[in-house]
Amino acid sequence: MSWSESLIKLATYEVESRQQQLAEIARRLAHAEMRLALLQAEGEAEATRATQDAQAGWYHAGYAEGLRIRKAALKAEIDVILAEERGARDGLAQAFEEQKKYEQVAESMRLAALKEANRRENAEFDEVGMRAARRR
Repeated sequence: MSWSESLIKLATYEVESRQQQLAEIARRLAHAEMRLALLQAEGEAEATRATQDAQAGWYHAGYAEGLRIRKAALKAEIDVILAEERGARDGLAQAFEEQKKYEQVAESMRLAALKEANRRENAEFDEVGMRAARRR
């Protein structure tokens, strides 16, 4: 295996690793957003219950304050995950760029080697042709 193939293989591994990291972040983000939606639905259900039951209404103010705090904490967690996702996306883009650079270098090296092989082959044919012309 040539050094260029090794670099491409390493770059591909880096891209796959970054993709897995991004998928894990997306899974955590979806989970946090689902928890926020559940909190909102729970808050709405509790507000409805508080309007229907006078005794539950007494506790609703405390519950609403606790719910507000939990929502704020969850929104802060979502903001952190979103920032982490942006960083992961940037890292993935960089890894893709590196992979493409290595692939382009390998391809240009392959084409240069092919061009050199064709040049040598043509030089050999020219030499054979010149020898044949001298014999005549």
